[in-house]
Amino acid sequence: MLDNKGSLYIIDAVLAIVLLLIVFLIINTAINVPTHEYSYETRDIRQAQDVMELLSGKIDFSDRTFIGEISGMLEDGKNSKQSVREVSQISKDKLDSLNIKNYRFTETNVLDGEVLASNGNYDEGDSVSVATRTYGDYSYTFSVWQ
Repeated sequence: MLDNKGSLYIIDAVLAIVLLLIVFLIINTAINVPTHEYSYETRDIRQAQDVMELLSGKIDFSDRTFIGEISGMLEDGKNSKQSVREVSQISKDKLDSLNIKNYRFTETNVLDGEVLASNGNYDEGDSVSVATRTYGDYSYTFSVWQ
């Protein structure tokens, strides 16, 4: 009889400890710890990547992309000054419609660093973030700064 009473006390104590652990875990997960906010630099990096994804993404559920279209225009025009001017105007209109304060869009391979569209003073820019995409022989770089 004494052995049975001792066993019941041990089982009772173990169940109490298990219940306390469960309550502790529930309280611990219920506490909302504030997350660290990302800095402005991280936001700008994402913005450059997001804009470049937008430019290289498909237009109107077709197989065309903005970067593909301007690459085709440059290639068809044999990279002439006229085709570069047309692409520059189209690029500036597209990027201005996105309401980005400071940016620069360049072709860095075939046109040897030609600035296709720009807004703001790049030389005075702080915390520049860059995204690059390649289409055929053309390599486009998009820069955003504060």
